[in-house]
Amino acid sequence: MSHKAHWEKVYETKSPQEVSWTQEIPTTSLKLIKETNIPKDAAIIDIGGGDSKLVDFLLDEGYTNLTVLDISENALERAKKRLGEKADLVQWIVSDINEFTPTKQYSIWHDRAVFHFVTEEENIKRYVELVSKFTSEQFILGTFSENGPLKCSGLEIKQYNQEKLNHLFGHSFDLTTCFTEDHKTPFDTIQNFIFASFKRRYARC
Repeated sequence: MSHKAHWEKVYETKSPQEVSWTQEIPTTSLKLIKETNIPKDAAIIDIGGGDSKLVDFLLDEGYTNLTVLDISENALERAKKRLGEKADLVQWIVSDINEFTPTKQYSIWHDRAVFHFVTEEENIKRYVELVSKFTSEQFILGTFSENGPLKCSGLEIKQYNQEKLNHLFGHSFDLTTCFTEDHKTPFDTIQNFIFASFKRRYARC
């Protein structure tokens, strides 16, 4: 089964309370985004946003230039249905991150869902290049730590620590915040994430 078919089936057959990544309030992501102090009309993309409620809260906070990308059309349709008329305020992109070619720069590139599923070295390299090329201000990442699960949704994942993340993204960004956090799943298990916020480094004369 292809990755796309896998995720379409997940979102077709499982409710939010039946998948591990569900958050009623994405507190950490919201905090890290707010701490950037970017203007409310700055472009923000949520990679692997699926039917996450992050976009709901960002709209409520007054952010007006939001994009949500996910490999699963079913996931995005769920989010659109939940948002109702507000869905028209968001740009929705159905794409595998390994095939995504942005058409503009984003002030914030946020990902709490996808990076740990990018396991092939050539795809990891491409992901790093995408973030470096198309992020103008801040890169915010939540991914599985070395104390996190070895698989998610039946798929192999990659685990990270601060050193590994800084090695990958430190060429274009300065690491400003990094910490681990336990996520309690809807079925009362624990997944350990590492969150990192990177600020764009500009060339100095």
